[in-house]
Amino acid sequence: MTTMPTKERVLRALEAREGAHVSGAQLARELDVTRNSVWKAVNALRSEGYRIDAATNRGYALSREDDLLSASGIRRFLPAGTPLALTVRKRLDSTNAEALRRAVDGAAEGAVIVAEEQTAGRGRRGRPFFSPAGTGIYLSILLRPELPAERAHLLTCAAAVAVAEAIEACTGVDASIKWVNDVYCRGKKVAGILTEGSFDVEGGVLEHAVVGIGVNVRPPRAGFPAEISERAGSVLPADDALHHASAVRCRLVAEILTRLWSLYQGLRTSNEDEGARLLADMREQYRSRCFLLGQDVTVTRGSERTLARAVDLDEGFHLVVELSDGTRQALSYGEAAFAQA
Repeated sequence: MTTMPTKERVLRALEAREGAHVSGAQLARELDVTRNSVWKAVNALRSEGYRIDAATNRGYALSREDDLLSASGIRRFLPAGTPLALTVRKRLDSTNAEALRRAVDGAAEGAVIVAEEQTAGRGRRGRPFFSPAGTGIYLSILLRPELPAERAHLLTCAAAVAVAEAIEACTGVDASIKWVNDVYCRGKKVAGILTEGSFDVEGGVLEHAVVGIGVNVRPPRAGFPAEISERAGSVLPADDALHHASAVRCRLVAEILTRLWSLYQGLRTSNEDEGARLLADMREQYRSRCFLLGQDVTVTRGSERTLARAVDLDEGFHLVVELSDGTRQALSYGEAAFAQA
């Protein structure tokens, strides 16, 4: 006997019909519950913001324009057997903070936290990450990779590739990567990645890691805050045909998770030859999208700023830059941006 709440089961049944009506009586028979239970579940879903139409003699239908995030909606697009435990919340302080709390409490690898809105979303160096309701994707996945400390940054690189590929697969919009953790569409930042974790000091390995991903899928209803409006963008512009499509965000979450999980398995494989091949493939996918390569850049590390030219990405995913004297450096940290003309 399934332990899934009736509300979740009703939502899954409505989502599976893709906007077609189904009677309360038929839902009750399929789910082996009373019609009153179906009615209560529908009202509960409506109270959470789901738009469910009701028509006499036709029954209930989930609005085709409904794009709320739900665990069942995301699972619908995940490959069968994907070992991820999804939790979806209307509002959280931060999905990374929640995932880290769960990591400390012993949650298993593969726990995924998704939120419609973050009240304290954050990016690198504690910067705030604008996370309004209804237009973006904010998710974190808990991993227990036992990777050496010097390879931990590869999780961020894998996430960047997964996000860029997922955007292209779901929307047809070209996506590029700004080293090391931002994804761009049409010259604007549409996604950021923040990886946090805990190291075993004696063993020198990563005990657990939380990979946080934020994606601006649609333009915020009230626009971006003034301080980021020049550089922030969204995957889908307001006039795009997919802008009002149903379940775009659920599909995108599933596609990101599927691709990231696959890349992650490659990073932790015990087969050295297979691992090297998969890492080389991932590097090429990252490198081909890294739009700083071949450009003059300003490199910022702490209070130090240096003018250089980005020339390559080495095997460790470090950005190789050439300085004015012709010497080259491989950057393992810092920020690089187009040099001002």
